[in-house]
Amino acid sequence: MHIGDLLITESQLKTRLNESVHDNRRGEFALLLAMLSHDALDFSEFHLPKSDASGYQADEETLRKQFGAGPKQPLAPDTFNMLIGKNNTELLAKMGSAIGMSDIKLTQCLKPEPLNIRDDKNHIPLNVIDNCELAVRRRIKNSDMPLSNMQMDAAAFYDDLQNEALHQPLHLFSA
Repeated sequence: MHIGDLLITESQLKTRLNESVHDNRRGEFALLLAMLSHDALDFSEFHLPKSDASGYQADEETLRKQFGAGPKQPLAPDTFNMLIGKNNTELLAKMGSAIGMSDIKLTQCLKPEPLNIRDDKNHIPLNVIDNCELAVRRRIKNSDMPLSNMQMDAAAFYDDLQNEALHQPLHLFSA
């Protein structure tokens, strides 16, 4: 089996997974599953043909009021701020770990601090990028990844759904 590019979605495999299950090739099945992307946004279900969304679209503030959610946590402050979270260490030192952590959690719920110290979409720390899987690294490196505009062959998709092998019960054999 030879795959020329990174294996990201099940649609790249066509019916390979199904065939490996029915032919009882567990090793191939496990290998193919392990090679797929673990990011849920890469799944084929999120890349179906687009349809016009009609209907009521509630904005975020309306939904927050409706569900009683707290204030939105900002991703980054408006200006560069290295002092985010500075008070947390002081609280822990003054009140001890148990009471200090409770106070920090309460403060975070009432007035959430930004998650990052700078507001720069293009700045991702290298240790974060190094910890990502290959598909994510490639997406960061090349923002024009073919998955975002992937066209689906709807006729072939429905033909695969009509395949009788897909509707056979799964037989698991124990050794």
